[in-house]
Amino acid sequence: MTTADPSFAFAKRGAPSEIEEGRDFAPKFDRDGLITAVVVDAASHAVLMLAHMNDEALRRTLDSGEAHFFSRSRQRLWKKGEESGHVLRVVEMRTDCDQDAVLIAVEQVGAGVCHTGRRSCFYRTVTLDPSGRPVLDFVDADKVFDPKAVYGKPPATEPR
Repeated sequence: MTTADPSFAFAKRGAPSEIEEGRDFAPKFDRDGLITAVVVDAASHAVLMLAHMNDEALRRTLDSGEAHFFSRSRQRLWKKGEESGHVLRVVEMRTDCDQDAVLIAVEQVGAGVCHTGRRSCFYRTVTLDPSGRPVLDFVDADKVFDPKAVYGKPPATEPR
């Protein structure tokens, strides 16, 4: 993916037919000014993480070619890898039919994306125990880095 012209503007949202069939990128941010971003590995297509982007994070991602997000818990912009060094280089970005979500295919630079030390944030499956109660089972859950060594503190509740 090449970087965007820093002076670009997102298109104004038009009729559903224009949004669904047109070529203009007119992202639909929610009432909090956010759009959902699903991040996948460009080579394997494995889902790595889910995050949110505001207008500035989306612009910076398009401009730099590296993933930026908006932290809802910290209420601030963050670049993936700003603390860990585990940067996400954007290979391709897609949007869904009504442009209220983006799918970002990335080349992962570093051992993993999850602040818990795993390659992916999706390391548990939701299953039902014998009584029918939902429980979590660990899959692909091996840690690939030590979060304390990378972040200098125990993992927080949201990715860095």
